[in-house]
Amino acid sequence: MKAIITVMAMLVAPIGAASAQNVKSVAEADAALAKVAQDRAAINDEFAASERECYTRFFVNNCLDKAKEKRRVALADARAREVDAQHFKRADSVARRDADLAERNRKDAEEEALRAAQPPKPAKEEHAPAKPSSGPSLAEREAEHDAKVKRQEREDAANAAKRAANVEAFERKQAESLRRQQEVARKKAENDAKAKEAAERAEADKKKAEARQQPATPAQ
Repeated sequence: MKAIITVMAMLVAPIGAASAQNVKSVAEADAALAKVAQDRAAINDEFAASERECYTRFFVNNCLDKAKEKRRVALADARAREVDAQHFKRADSVARRDADLAERNRKDAEEEALRAAQPPKPAKEEHAPAKPSSGPSLAEREAEHDAKVKRQEREDAANAAKRAANVEAFERKQAESLRRQQEVARKKAENDAKAKEAAERAEADKKKAEARQQPATPAQ
């Protein structure tokens, strides 16, 4: 029974969380936020350990209620410190922004006052009209371009006619060469046929002459 009372007293006691305090600088606010993160982790770890311990006790529900209440109070304290630090950082950011805006407004006002105090600048002298370009004008360049295009078209047409004439002459030469080759082949064939015919006649005449020269066989 004494051990149970001791455990309950430990659960009810605070875990050392400090009350929310006003921070005085951004560095303190950052440190406070880091401490809150560490405290939250420690609170959750301690609650998990207390929860395991409660399940070994006789009055489990009562023990768990005490542990949950202790965690709630500790987390509320951590949240209060977190809100305080975040509020300071937001206020500091707004103050810095307002200070920057005020500084810019002050500089703008000073520059405006300096400009107003300075004597007006003399009017700029009008520039002399630009000298005409020594090169050809736009119309002249366009006319020259058109002339080049037309000249190129005429040259292309003349070259096309020359190419067509060359093709026609080449085709005529090819046809004439083919005709000559065919004529040569025809004459060669005729000559070969005549030579063969003459050789055959000569052979026939030779055989006839040999036959006449053989003596006749006497009758028995």
